[in-house]
Amino acid sequence: MKPFGWPIRVYYEDTDSGGVVYHSNYLNFMERARTEWLRAMGFEQTTLKQQHGVIIVIHSLSIHFKKPAYFNDMLLVHCALSATGHSSLVMAQSIQRDGVLLVEAQVKAAFVDALSFKPVAIPAEIKQKITLSS
Repeated sequence: MKPFGWPIRVYYEDTDSGGVVYHSNYLNFMERARTEWLRAMGFEQTTLKQQHGVIIVIHSLSIHFKKPAYFNDMLLVHCALSATGHSSLVMAQSIQRDGVLLVEAQVKAAFVDALSFKPVAIPAEIKQKITLSS
């Protein structure tokens, strides 16, 4: 399956004094793309919490910065499912500008109980849909 892509424009607030995207803001861009990936499959994070009693938290990530992004750039943030476990997903994510790779990352997200924050199984309907769409 083709990776899911979400367009992002770099705003002034995303940059440092030199007009370069501040490193932690790439994580925000990737978070938005993962949220929109879930939404595109019909899952809202608020609904996951209300109906399934689960939330998704970041377990770990590795990120490689290749080239900088700048104020007013139009970026495309990709995410693709790499692996699915009992209670976690691994996403391959990248950020590009005009087809040029700027950032790549591996993000492991875990499903946890909304009250106890203990790992729980990915709800069956979600696991089925994300597995079929990958």
